[in-house]
Amino acid sequence: MSTNGSTAVGQGEWPARMEDVTQLEEVLSRPTPAARSGLTTLDSDLLILGVGGKMGPSLARMAVRALAELGLPYRVYGVARFSRPGLRAELEAAGVHTIPCDLLDRAALRGLPDSRNLIFMAGQKFGTTGNQPMTWALNSFLPGLVCERYAEARIVAFSTGNVYPLTTVTLGGSRESDTPQPIGEYANSCLARERIFEYFAATGALRCALMRLNYAVEMRYGVLLDIARKVYAGQPVDVTMGAANVIWQGDANGQALGLLAHCATPAFVCNVTGPETLSVRRVAEQFAGLFGVEAILTGSEAPTALLNNAGQAQALFGYPSVALDRLIGWTGDWVRRDGPTLDKPTHFETRDGNF
Repeated sequence: MSTNGSTAVGQGEWPARMEDVTQLEEVLSRPTPAARSGLTTLDSDLLILGVGGKMGPSLARMAVRALAELGLPYRVYGVARFSRPGLRAELEAAGVHTIPCDLLDRAALRGLPDSRNLIFMAGQKFGTTGNQPMTWALNSFLPGLVCERYAEARIVAFSTGNVYPLTTVTLGGSRESDTPQPIGEYANSCLARERIFEYFAATGALRCALMRLNYAVEMRYGVLLDIARKVYAGQPVDVTMGAANVIWQGDANGQALGLLAHCATPAFVCNVTGPETLSVRRVAEQFAGLFGVEAILTGSEAPTALLNNAGQAQALFGYPSVALDRLIGWTGDWVRRDGPTLDKPTHFETRDGNF
């Protein structure tokens, strides 16, 4: 242990708390062993499609840092519409080569740089209800366009554990070999995305890894933040969806980059999340203890929940570097100090698939 209570982790140390967004972004983008292992296999520049979302900016920064550490000459290109003010400049300052692009525009897609290594992060979840056509276009039509444009590439495609059904909590979560049974339009469109990538991986030179993620967290977004904010504000926490999985976003991004080395035909499927099945009730009570308040809980735990078993990912990449208790401590401190958030609830409590 260091004198300030942080734990050594090779490059730098885990801070006792996240002081501000600048420190948070630095910690989020620290290259992980998984990221370095995947990037050592590059034979071209790295192209990240949909870099403007919640996870894309920190993944791009991590890739730039890892390539510099490895002494590799490849560029990192980040492609998005860049609707968030200032994001493009921030990424350029971090060494990411940004390209504004509407990926559904075939001519614009053709004009993107050639690459044999892609991270596909484009998609839509929130706002699906009421705008189903756009969700299907982004989640299922766009993958086909990308596979045609980059027909001989390795592509790590972000997916979701929502393609699985709700499972009995005591079973420990869905495995990659389980049959998908998506609930709702969003989840069905995500399974369609997977099937498109699988089709092109099975019929051509494309190699692919499908990353089924539930749920990445950091201080500004995620399941832990949703619970903590309700507890701190004295709002009820519904425990009907009584269990969930979470993983530090830095670890999730590191594993996404690590999956470049596992792209294959047929497509390789990999669940990515933390090793624990966390109890929503217990986490709410833990936050209540940190805040010195009472947790207000409503409902009663259903016997099923949306859960992933990430044993395969942990065999490939090891356990996540940031433990659940540390994540809870960081999140509680952030909420108590009124740290900025993305103000995008995860709706992890949703059981009917409507987002």
